[in-house]
Parts: sequence; C-alpha cells; structure tokens
Amino acid sequence: MKKVIIVMFLVLTVIVFGCSKSDPVKDEFAKCLSDKGVKFFGSYQCSHCTNQKALFGSSMKYVAYIECGPLGGPQNQVCVDAKIVSYPTWEFADGSRLVGERSLNELGEKAGCPL
Repeated sequence: MKKVIIVMFLVLTVIVFGCSKSDPVKDEFAKCLSDKGVKFFGSYQCSHCTNQKALFGSSMKYVAYIECGPLGGPQNQVCVDAKIVSYPTWEFADGSRLVGERSLNELGEKAGCPL
C-alpha cells in the first residue's frame, strides 16, 4: 500500500509539473492576441471553451478571457453588453467575431499574430 501511494504521488507530481511547463512561443502568441485587442468570451461550463483553453495551455494566462457565467445564464454585464450569444466567441479589435472552436493558426491569421 505504501508503494502504491508513493507511485501515485510521483505520477501526480510529474503530471502537475509537466502540464505547467511554459511554452515561450505560445506565451508570445497569446500576448500578441491580447495586445491586438482580441477577447475570448466563454463559460466555465462550455466544453468548446475548455478545448480552446487547452490549446493555449499555461499561456492561457496571457489571453484576454472574459468569463460570461454558467450556460443558460445569467451572464455577467460585460457579456450582456457585448451581446454574446454563443461560446466560445472571439472578438477582434475591428469588432469582427469568430464563433466556435478555432485553431491557433486561424486566430493568429485573423489578428495578425504569427505563431
């Protein structure tokens, strides 16, 4: 039993530290999106939003993410004012939007951020 606990602890440690590894390319990409005024509107209950966040990994901390609230509402006032009706919604500085899961390449092309 003691060996099982030690092995589980080691596996969890590897997972935690392995997943939090920073990717400088994605960090710069996410910073570029934010610098260009790109906003990501989503919900913590949205599986597509979860997938989008996973693409960024630990670089997600640099993305301008707006949590709109639970699926089915109520939305926070920022999302109401922005007229967000679907998740994920990516809004660009020119007011244009992309709705649904998008690749990093597609987001980069639209925003003018190289990946």
